[in-house]
Amino acid sequence: MTRPPFGFGPPDRPDEPGGGDDPFGLSAMFGGAGGPFGGDMGSVFAQMQKLMSWSGGPVNWDLADEVATGATRPADEPVTAEQARQVTDACRLADLWLDAVTTFPASGAEPQAWTRTGWVGSTTPAWRALVDPVAGRVVGAMGTALEQGLGAGGLPEGLPPEVAGLLGGLGGSGGLGPLRGVMDQVGGFVFGAQVGQALGALAQEVLSATEIGLPLSAPGKPALLPANVDAFSAGLEVPADDVRLYVALRELAHQRLFASVPWLQAHLFDAVDAYARGIEVDPSAIERAVGSMDPSDPESMQRAMGEGLFEIEATPAQQAALARLETALALVEGWVDAVVDAACAATLPSAAALRETVRRRRASGGPAEQTFATLVGLQLRPRRLREAAALWASVAQRGGSSARDALWAHPDLLPSATDLDDPEGFVTRTAGGTEPETDWDAGLRGLDKDLDGTLDDDASGGPTEQ
Repeated sequence: MTRPPFGFGPPDRPDEPGGGDDPFGLSAMFGGAGGPFGGDMGSVFAQMQKLMSWSGGPVNWDLADEVATGATRPADEPVTAEQARQVTDACRLADLWLDAVTTFPASGAEPQAWTRTGWVGSTTPAWRALVDPVAGRVVGAMGTALEQGLGAGGLPEGLPPEVAGLLGGLGGSGGLGPLRGVMDQVGGFVFGAQVGQALGALAQEVLSATEIGLPLSAPGKPALLPANVDAFSAGLEVPADDVRLYVALRELAHQRLFASVPWLQAHLFDAVDAYARGIEVDPSAIERAVGSMDPSDPESMQRAMGEGLFEIEATPAQQAALARLETALALVEGWVDAVVDAACAATLPSAAALRETVRRRRASGGPAEQTFATLVGLQLRPRRLREAAALWASVAQRGGSSARDALWAHPDLLPSATDLDDPEGFVTRTAGGTEPETDWDAGLRGLDKDLDGTLDDDASGGPTEQ
């Protein structure tokens, strides 16, 4: 399922990031003690001048950081020495258990215990690499649509004088002219607010550095959020130590995979970028949006931009990119699920219950799916996780963990979306040692016999190379 990026268009859920009556998170900035500028309008205008001068890309990451950390800092507490020790102990035990079920080695990096604000700061570089291409495409599409929709036909009637003055130079060979820079700054501001709101919400729920299914930290460097793990444990009838260990197992399995498969991050991020390249903006929607803006009302911009600017129906290229991304993420999550189950099913009494809880957390539209949908316009299908886990478990049962892990050697070796529908068929086609001998194997043995014959001729004085 797809939805417009950055919360544009009607939200699916009013309680998710980007949903409800404030899809861009601007209300917190234009008043209210919870916003980064507080309720002081003097501070608002002073900060607005600073933030609107952003020129570092399509997303104003200074604003995103202020909004995200503004949401996390009030209730954030430093990690205690006891919490850090618990994280370290859980990760060390998890590494020992994983050594027995995967060929991918442990990184040996010291586990980290992050606060919620620390998670924001530590994962922002990865979010930037993921989100900037999408935001850049959105801003570019808006500019092109505005040129096409207004440049040829002139300005729509009934525009507020301030807007008409701003757009007065539009048209002709000059295109948008100075307005392009204004749009870039406005887009960066709006997107920065939306990204910050989404990351601030996610930081209060995410359990580890990789729970979202993407490599958001340096590969091989595991991290847990003790405050969130404790809050998650409080709602379960499972010992807190078991929950922490299970989360550590999943985190370390993710980290081993991302560290051992160097092409995987680019593979995932490229699929998001391919989807972004297909984003389109309806020129008539731009015209309607501009006509409804009132410069004296800052929130009129967010209302105008939320009225269906973006084409909802994905293009064939976007559908292909989406399918590639969904399949890759399902394979990542399925591999982790299968490996963790193999590591702890017989030794952790609560493993089955925790496995099902994590699966339901993902399937119910948990923080990962909601935030990913908000930031890049994609809502993933977590149902594929179960199918991928079954496939990886079948491969390991037939060929062992080495056969399973060897499939990550190259993207072309990975199961496809069709293979997820028929795991047993994939195993039958790929497992070694149980299938009839292939012509390729027979050909190799025939070549060996020919070479042996040549060597025998050489040794007996027979034909030799001239």
